[in-house]
Amino acid sequence: MSTVSVVAPASGLKRRAAKTPDTTVTDSALVKRAVKAAALGNAMEWFDFGVYSYIAVTLGKVFFPSGNATAQLLSTFGAFAAAFLVRPLGGMVFGPLGDRVGRQKVLALTMIMMAAGTFAIGLIPSYATIGVGAPILLLVARLVQGFSTGGEYAGASTFIAEYAPDKRRGFLGSWLEFGTLAGYICGAGLVTLMTALLSADDLTSWGWRVPFLIAGPMGIIGLYLRLRLEETPAFAAEVEKAETDRPKVPLREMITGQWRALLLCVGLVLVFNVTDYMLLSYMPSYLTGQLHYDETHGLLVVLGVMALMMIVQPFAGALTDRIGRRPVIATGCAGFLLLSVPALLLIRQGSLLAVALGMGALGLLLVCFTAAMPSALPALFPTKVRYGSLSIGFNVSVSLFGGTTPLVVTALIGATGNMLMPAYYMMAAAVVGGFAVWRMAESAGRPLPGSAPSVAG
Repeated sequence: MSTVSVVAPASGLKRRAAKTPDTTVTDSALVKRAVKAAALGNAMEWFDFGVYSYIAVTLGKVFFPSGNATAQLLSTFGAFAAAFLVRPLGGMVFGPLGDRVGRQKVLALTMIMMAAGTFAIGLIPSYATIGVGAPILLLVARLVQGFSTGGEYAGASTFIAEYAPDKRRGFLGSWLEFGTLAGYICGAGLVTLMTALLSADDLTSWGWRVPFLIAGPMGIIGLYLRLRLEETPAFAAEVEKAETDRPKVPLREMITGQWRALLLCVGLVLVFNVTDYMLLSYMPSYLTGQLHYDETHGLLVVLGVMALMMIVQPFAGALTDRIGRRPVIATGCAGFLLLSVPALLLIRQGSLLAVALGMGALGLLLVCFTAAMPSALPALFPTKVRYGSLSIGFNVSVSLFGGTTPLVVTALIGATGNMLMPAYYMMAAAVVGGFAVWRMAESAGRPLPGSAPSVAG
């Protein structure tokens, strides 16, 4: 008869996970807390994304008063894009650190840095007050945000995946992207509400600060939730196996030792983020610039699509547990390959119904990725390098392909004059993603590499 031993969490907090030689038994209450704490961090990241994107015109007037509206907007988005440049650096720092000292500690640190960076933007004096120091401080705050974000998604998805029972990992992981959608809706919705309620002068003088200052209380709540968490059973077991107190894995091993998994990760993240940024970041500009929708109507259409995605998200996550991650991701790739052009043609008809149907179709296809990726990506790597390798692969792909999507598509339309370029770009991403799905192994219902089977307590 097998004996039951307790997995001591690396954080030293109260023990909540029991382990036999073959199975880890999770505490359902602790799993729920882990999911909430991880999802809140993602929500905060995308709250900032929604706020910054939709208050960009006002920020341009506050920090870059050149007198040229286009130059102001480009300068504002330049500071926004700078955060993507440092994301891989953040991933290379926080990822290996998470494999060295633990997931929980690093996630608490990234939460502090994200909240501080966003909150600081709300405190920066305007250009009229301190001159060139204002845009410099804005850039510094954005770099802090981007650097901390480099360790956020990989850490949060790893944290949930290592806590979740094998048969519910897809459902529980899907709540991470539920947080993304909720954060974006709250951020963009708040800006829309303030734009409607405040005069242009009030918005420019003080109103723009309010959404950023909200990050302070949000960060405190998120930090409290994350500090109450214990280390994951998988990492605690890895510590027990190590000869020293903490496992030591060279950065080189996280890259060269995992090159195949890293390539699969980059391919999956490419299709995930190209389609994500296309729909949620580029399409509002497409609706206003190409179809001459006013900004409020274009934003409301996107917010409606995101609300639809939120409703479907948990059910799609549960579906990945039943039929597998690969079929769901493959369906998304096939859908974008076959339906991107018809959906964009529908959107270009211009009527509210046609736009809603086209955007809704793309949103439902995107759910195939948002529901499956949080559980599929951590399963590519073994426990000892999971946080580090996933951080590197994820952030390199996001920086090269995801964050550049609006810029590249705009340039392609300008160079060719072809208004269907957004569809062709999504189709190309779908081909890359489809190849990655073909080469990846199914992970649904199976233990994570390097970990014991996990069941609900």
